[in-house]
Amino acid sequence: MSTTTHRFDVFGMCNALFDIQAEVNEDALSQLGFNKGSMQLISEEERRTIIAQIDTGIVNTESGGSGANTMLGLALLGSTACYTSRVGRDHHGRLYRDGLEGKGVKANLGEGEGDTGISVILITPDAERTMCTFLGTARDLEPRDVNLDDLRASRYLYVTGYLWDTDTQKEAVTLAMREANAAGVKVAFSLSDPFCVGRHKDDFYRLVQSHVDVVFANDEEAMALTETECAEDATRALASLSGGLAAVTMNSAGSLLCDGKELVQVPIYPVTPVDTTGAGDMYAAGVLYGLTRGYSLEVTGRIAAYAAAQVVAKLGPRLDCVDHEAVEVIKSEL
Repeated sequence: MSTTTHRFDVFGMCNALFDIQAEVNEDALSQLGFNKGSMQLISEEERRTIIAQIDTGIVNTESGGSGANTMLGLALLGSTACYTSRVGRDHHGRLYRDGLEGKGVKANLGEGEGDTGISVILITPDAERTMCTFLGTARDLEPRDVNLDDLRASRYLYVTGYLWDTDTQKEAVTLAMREANAAGVKVAFSLSDPFCVGRHKDDFYRLVQSHVDVVFANDEEAMALTETECAEDATRALASLSGGLAAVTMNSAGSLLCDGKELVQVPIYPVTPVDTTGAGDMYAAGVLYGLTRGYSLEVTGRIAAYAAAQVVAKLGPRLDCVDHEAVEVIKSEL
């Protein structure tokens, strides 16, 4: 085991996507050719076309992507985090780096000659969100982009399944997991999306079995990977497969945490739902926060449920602040 001082609670890795949110009317969305409420990957040419057409409707821009959302959530909760991905040597790349650093997350970002990844979120008057993602240079993440000194000085490595797409991304993930295992850094892995599980099921199974201590999934992803038929069985199977902790979300039914010995069901924290985008990312931040603080599974799950609910109660995938008094109340009541 490593005796290195922990400079970071969590070392995160995912696709760096600069978020651009824009308000558009129904006609503009139709002209762009997208189905309202859909999510799709777009080409560089499509990215340029969309940005040109929505320029006057842009209402918010910030550093994003699933893994970055989780690292930013951890920083809000009071944890130390750093984040690894790849951006371009362009305006959006500089804004992305500044956005992370400005909110207390160290930006360990490789740089490439292409364009920085962008996620365009088109918001129609009925508050429906249509998402168009251009991965850009994030797809070119490679092993040399991984800061091994910072990794070895972290309590947890957190990796999302979105990174398992290109050969260089896979090499970077494999290197990080192996180095973490060797240094005594616990590895957390998010299955990320049912589509990711469908495409990479065998690889994800092997990664969880060989390298992972904590698995994040929703019930659909968990059941798909473990070939089970209910969330509880899937959670137990994931915990057994990793030999560690499984954290499985179930939408309005709450979530399940299982460490192989104890299975805890956590109810949702009651709020008026506005937008579920980013709730799973913030839930992961809450779980990682609890784990790095040594809290019980129930306290950890309640904090995660509370944090995720605050995201659901507003538009957008991230919070501006966390009510730390509310977190303290949760800890004191359990």
